[in-house]
Order: sequence, then C-alpha cells, then structure tokens
Amino acid sequence: MRRPAAPLPALSVLLAVLAAVLTGHAAPAEAHTRAAAAPRPVILVHGYNADTGVWGSLDARLRAAGYGDGQIFRWGYDTHQSVNEVLAGRFAAYVDEVRRQTGADRVDVVAHSFGSLPTRWYVKYGGGTATVAHWISLAGPNHGTGVAWACALWDQACRDMTPGSWVQKKLAEGDETPGTVAYATFWSNCDEVINPDDSVPLSGAANHPAGCLDHNALLGDEAVGGGVLGALTADG
Repeated sequence: MRRPAAPLPALSVLLAVLAAVLTGHAAPAEAHTRAAAAPRPVILVHGYNADTGVWGSLDARLRAAGYGDGQIFRWGYDTHQSVNEVLAGRFAAYVDEVRRQTGADRVDVVAHSFGSLPTRWYVKYGGGTATVAHWISLAGPNHGTGVAWACALWDQACRDMTPGSWVQKKLAEGDETPGTVAYATFWSNCDEVINPDDSVPLSGAANHPAGCLDHNALLGDEAVGGGVLGALTADG
C-alpha cells in the first residue's frame, strides 16, 4: 500500500510564513530588519521668540521620508531664560522623557537659531554626547551675534547670544564638537539675524552653506530640508 507523499519542504516554509502573517507574528529576522530600518527619534527645537509651530515644513518632509508620530518631537520652551542655568537642564529632562517613551538609546536634534545654544550646552556639558547621535544647527548663533546686543540689557537669552559672552566662551572652549556625535550646521550669507555670517559653522562639524536666505527661510527651504535629511542619515 502506498503511503501519502510527505509535504514538500518549500510548501512547509510557505505555510509557516502564511501562518505568521495571518496571526500577526513576523519571523524574527523580518522583525529585526524592520526595527533596524526605523528612524531614530528626532527632537526639533525652535529659536528665540518662536514656538513649535515653525517646524511644519520640516515635519512634513520627515514624515514623507518615513518618520511617524512616535518619532518626531518638538520641544517648546521659554526663550528668554539662561542657556546654561535653566534651559540646558530642561532640555536634558525632555531628552530623557523622549528616550523613555520610545525606548531609544539616543536621539537626533535639529535646532534653529537660539535653540542651538541650550541643546549644544546639553551635548557638551550635560551628558548629551552619550544620548545624542546627530546634532544639527540651522542658522545658530554658535559664536554669537551682534544683533543680540539690541535686547541684551533686559534679556538673559540675548546676553547669552552676544559675542564674547560667558556662554559663548564656554561653548568655544576646547573641542567645539565633542564625543562621537555627528554635528552639522547650515548657514546663510544673507542672514539678517546672525552677524557675522560665519558665526554658525563649528570646527569639526559638517558645515553647509545654504546660499542667500533670510534667517527664517532656512526652516522651509527645500535644499536645506534635503540636507537635514541627509545629515540625519550620516554616520552617528
């Protein structure tokens, strides 16, 4: 009497894959590949006298590139407070909260204008070299801006932005781009807020000229947005 033929190996594999799909359980190798491809959480930090609404254009670009709701965060804060005494510590707490929510070891940071200073202070002096993978500055007063003298008399953040301030000296001390963080800057030679224009680039960073753009135009510029996405995928 003939016995029924054993199922072919290929058929067995196919049935197993179908079962996994129908039950919602992917094979371990597939799950690992998807997890590896997921973008790292990115925190967007606005500038002086602004709010989280400035990030609409870049947010849309990130989503088009595959970022989801749980991977894009916007930090809102009082822009009239001290970089080192108040804001850097509050940003550190926010980074910890994002890491707790997402389970990520490290985050990426994109900052505009004044937002570059408290985030950079956190990276350099607040332990951020271990928790930040990419730090990107758009039109940041990274070596100060003379425009800040106009409000320095009554505003601590403006004092911190002035060339030669204590905050500026401490940030420029030693290595401007410490640790294994991948640093990048984008600057304009027509920036009406950052004076001089070469205040933005940092030694050791990937410094990108954005052409002739207004200070806030860097937020929505297509080429700058593409450059930010490229920087976020650079080694780091």
